[in-house]
Amino acid sequence: MDKLIFTALSGAERALRSQQVHANNLANMDTTGFRANMEVTAAQSLETGFGYDDRHMANMKSDALSTRQGTVKETGRDLDVAVAGNGYLAVQFGPSEAYTRAGNIEIDADGALSVGGHALLGDGGPIVLPPFNAVSIGADGTISILPQGGAIDMQVVDKLKLVNGEAGELTKNEAGLIVARNGDQLAADPAVKVQSRHLEGSNVSAVEEMIATMSLNRSFEMQMKLFKASDTMNEAGNRLLGA
Repeated sequence: MDKLIFTALSGAERALRSQQVHANNLANMDTTGFRANMEVTAAQSLETGFGYDDRHMANMKSDALSTRQGTVKETGRDLDVAVAGNGYLAVQFGPSEAYTRAGNIEIDADGALSVGGHALLGDGGPIVLPPFNAVSIGADGTISILPQGGAIDMQVVDKLKLVNGEAGELTKNEAGLIVARNGDQLAADPAVKVQSRHLEGSNVSAVEEMIATMSLNRSFEMQMKLFKASDTMNEAGNRLLGA
């Protein structure tokens, strides 16, 4: 009967951890460019010594990403961009770089661009703009400004580093930013396009997340019933052996 206990406990743990994934998705419904986490579960055998391998646990991973497109809305702000397809903006993260779909670019008093507090990367590293009267971002990520001092023509000063990544190649780091699963940096992809003066919202579906949560609640209840049934059968077996 102990094999059934392993199965029930493993299923219950998987349901609880999966609920955390869906709760986090729901909490980020209004987060710009948020990519929903997906629960992935695989069987993991237990080291039971010699004999038939009949005990397994559920090994759940929550680092798979949904690449479904979020809703794109016009903002009219010059430094807002929505990345098309499976593209991402590159930002500085420690000594390396990470990637994001959030396109609400900020600029500080020194002209440095950032997203979510992380320096935005261009062709030559972190992007810093000189004083300007106007700024625009082209579909290919080219950043043009109208310099101060009487200039009448827009001048190209830098270009966003835009990368392309498939869902299976990417995961999230401890800061919630997207990184390559193998730890490498992604190369710039000139095919990736952006839409200026627009922002992409979260790709979380509230209906799907709520349905998944209700299903997990039922699954947890079922696993607890299995656990109680196993405990009852163990007690009955012990009474028979002691008779």
